[in-house]
Amino acid sequence: MGAFGAMAFALWRRALNWQTLYAALVESGRTTAMLFMILIGALMFADFINITTMPGDLKDFVSSFKIHPIMVVFAICAIYVILGTAMEELSMVLLTLPVFFPLVVSLGFDPIWFGILVVTVVEIGLISPPVGMNLFVLKTLLPQVPTGTVFRGVLPFMLADVIRLAILISFPIISLWLPNLVR
Repeated sequence: MGAFGAMAFALWRRALNWQTLYAALVESGRTTAMLFMILIGALMFADFINITTMPGDLKDFVSSFKIHPIMVVFAICAIYVILGTAMEELSMVLLTLPVFFPLVVSLGFDPIWFGILVVTVVEIGLISPPVGMNLFVLKTLLPQVPTGTVFRGVLPFMLADVIRLAILISFPIISLWLPNLVR
């Protein structure tokens, strides 16, 4: 719907000709091909993980330490922040969820709550200085702004996201209230 609306708007403004339409379709095809390659690779990786029984082995390994389940969630969050400094969000989520999801469910946590945490933590990882990927995208778009200024500018947002994450971990009912109404 969004693409159709954008095309209708471009037609209305007379900004769309055959050359720009062709360029847009080629770029859309490239982006779609890239996303499907990531998705196909992630599905193959998920099948490999399931064949090797890695989630069950990870669950047994974590339970052998007799640590509180919330500490496991903190460790997973830390892993996502570290991965967010080097990977983009879709591939990060598709590659890690087949490993972490069975572990989190076996620890008794709600899958919806965990999904919301993953989205929040991935967002934090992508804006974490010094190597958060979104910071470099922003720096590319604003080459006249010094990198230090970009890092300092993102710190309040990162602090707000960390506080939001702490609240979501401390009070899962916040993220589960609306889904529980639907059930």
